[in-house]
Parts: sequence; structure tokens; C-alpha cells
Amino acid sequence: MTESGKTAVVLVNLGTPDKAEPSAVKRYLREFLSDSRVVEGKGLRRLLWLSVLNGIILNIRPGKVAKAYASIWEDDSPMRKILDKQVAGLQLQLQQQCHEHAPDVYAAMTYGNPGLSPLLQKLSASHYEKVLLIPMYPQYSATTTAPVYDQVAKFQLKQRKVLDIRIVNSYFDHPKYVEVLAEQIKGFQSEQGKADKLILSYHGIPKEYFDKGDPYPAQCHKTSELLAAQMGLAETEWMTTFQSRFGPAEWMQPYTDKTLESLPEKGIKSVQITCPAFSADCLETLEEIAIENRDVFIEAGGEEYKYIPALNADPGFIELLTTLVKEQAGDWVGAR
Repeated sequence: MTESGKTAVVLVNLGTPDKAEPSAVKRYLREFLSDSRVVEGKGLRRLLWLSVLNGIILNIRPGKVAKAYASIWEDDSPMRKILDKQVAGLQLQLQQQCHEHAPDVYAAMTYGNPGLSPLLQKLSASHYEKVLLIPMYPQYSATTTAPVYDQVAKFQLKQRKVLDIRIVNSYFDHPKYVEVLAEQIKGFQSEQGKADKLILSYHGIPKEYFDKGDPYPAQCHKTSELLAAQMGLAETEWMTTFQSRFGPAEWMQPYTDKTLESLPEKGIKSVQITCPAFSADCLETLEEIAIENRDVFIEAGGEEYKYIPALNADPGFIELLTTLVKEQAGDWVGAR
């Protein structure tokens, strides 16, 4: 590939602290929770939220969150380590399939390091002209995917010669994604056996966001329906729930923790749970879902609770990413 007109593919995940320490967590939470896409509000409502964030939340939560991160930390954040493995796996696949036209693959985070905005600056300075961004969220939400678009727009506004940037908006119903999810779950069940119920738990959003037009909940339900059909599941064998609500407002229901609390009294004594909206295991899946929610279920009378890991750097997921590159930027990388 010539020095000018180079092509890059960037895998973008949400973000993670640099260290499992209160000061690092505080920096990360300030950047993340200050984004008006994540916590919406204008005027007085916005000022009130920023006051609560800086006056209370950032002085209380970092210590608690840092302890949670410390419980899963392995010389670095799991999300960042997995993202690096995904980048390496995709780079290898593209080199094998696209040869001299293979783009260079990079990792980026919307919040924290490696930051997306600094990476775009670096790519521009290094003579890249074409960039495909793949947000690592199968389902689109204004709280996750849209901030990637925001950062790209802010970057382009400052450029005399803008980059040719394409963004994968979503892939919640992509046949390959559904197939890989199904194979992941089937592989787990072939080793561990099946449970009374398979729970497909997605990160929640406030119901207000859905009412304003965020397509995320509908895309989550569509993913679940396609996955259940792919696996040949009866309606009684699976369900969709939403996790990680925050604050007093109503979020999308049914809530994962409340559902787990209620299942044992209905005769559901064993569950397997997985989080299709996550491309990489992180604090939310490894601590909240795998540990905290297990305690909720067992304390309510459940007998067996197992978490099915995210796709992470599974070869099937790398194949999906390769397919997305070819579909979205095949003319750039000589793929047909």
C-alpha cells in the first residue's frame, strides 16, 4: 500500500479506566457521565445533573467502583485486553484474505485510552485517507454508538482535508452475528448442559430515551428473536431482560435482577445468562452479571446460575468482523 491514501479499520469500544484505582476511575467516570448522550438533559436539568455528578457521585462512587475493577483486573482492564486481541485477530484475517490491500487495524475507546479522537488525529498525520470505524455495539443506541459519530463530527470540523470515514451503524440482525451467538451458546451448553431458562440480558437505557425514539430496545428484542429461532428454542425456554439501571427513573423492563429474584418461586431453579450487546467481557458482565446477579438468584432460592461469556476474541466473532469490513469497505480493501 502506498504511503498516501492508506486505509485503516478501527474497533471502538466504550471505555475503561487506566488503573483499578479511585483516581483513575474518577477520571473515567467524569468523562463518561459528563457526555450529554449518556445522561440526557438541557438547561436547568443539565446543570442539576452536573452538580450531582461533580458534587456527590464522583466523590462517592470511584472508591466502590475501583474495588469492583480490582476484583477482575489482570495487569490491565479485561475490556482493553480483549479489544487488543480482537484487533490482532482481525488484522491477521485481513492480511490473509486481502494481502497487499489489507488495511491496518487499530483499537480505540470512546472514553479513556486509547482515545478515538487522538487516534483520528494520528491517522490523519500518518497519511491515512480512508477509515472504517466499527463500534463494538451490535445494537445501536444514542448512548453508545452516537457518541462515536459525535467525535468523528468534531474531528472533521477541524480538518482542512477531511478523512473519508465510514461507520458501521449496527449489526444486531446480521446473519453471521446471530449464527456466532448461537454457536457460542450451543458450545457452552454442550459442556455444561442446558438450564431451565436462558436469559438474554442487555444493558438497559431509561424508558424516556426509548419513548423519544431510541431504537436500541427494539433491536435488542429482534436479536433475541433471531437467536431463539436460530437455536430452535421454544418461547418458554428463553427471555429478554435489561440490566444495570441507575437512578430513580424508570428504565426498560423487565429488569434482570428483579427477574432473577422472581424466577425460583415460579419453579425456575437453574438459569444460564448471556449478554448479547457486549462484544467483550468487562466490569458489567464479569462482576455485576456473573457475580452480583448470581447472588440475587441463589438467595431467592435458585440452585444453579451460570454466565455464558461474551464473544470476545472467538474465531467466529473475528470472522464476523472480517465480513463487516468486506461489506462496508470492500472497495477499499480489494475484497469481493
